[in-house]
Amino acid sequence: MHEWALAEGIVKTADKFAEDQGIEEITEVKIMIGELQSIEHDIIEFALDQLRTHRMKGAKFVIEAVPASFKCRKCSREWKLESEKLDETTGEAIHFVPEMAHVYLKCPDCGSPDFEVTEGRGVWLASIKGRKKE
Repeated sequence: MHEWALAEGIVKTADKFAEDQGIEEITEVKIMIGELQSIEHDIIEFALDQLRTHRMKGAKFVIEAVPASFKCRKCSREWKLESEKLDETTGEAIHFVPEMAHVYLKCPDCGSPDFEVTEGRGVWLASIKGRKKE
């Protein structure tokens, strides 16, 4: 399960950042997850809780989803993915292999399948809060 590997990377990165910044106790770690990433939020939350270090024993993990956005390369139209309007097969294909979006989605204005994903990919640490050593 890649959620555990991601959680391990998040914990190690947050802990290293805190150490480098002189933060004795991490109080909050905010994580952004793109809508197109095939990540189960329940699993990553559980993994983060299990992998937390001493420095983050009381930390709150805040996970926010970043909606998928696209921009047509032909007509420059920008739009957001409306997951609730996708049938189950299409939704699963896109979330499992985000590159499949070009097979299933088209620009709502010109119908072109040639677009770029402008948001909704990746996983990153948005912020780390804590108390510094005195």
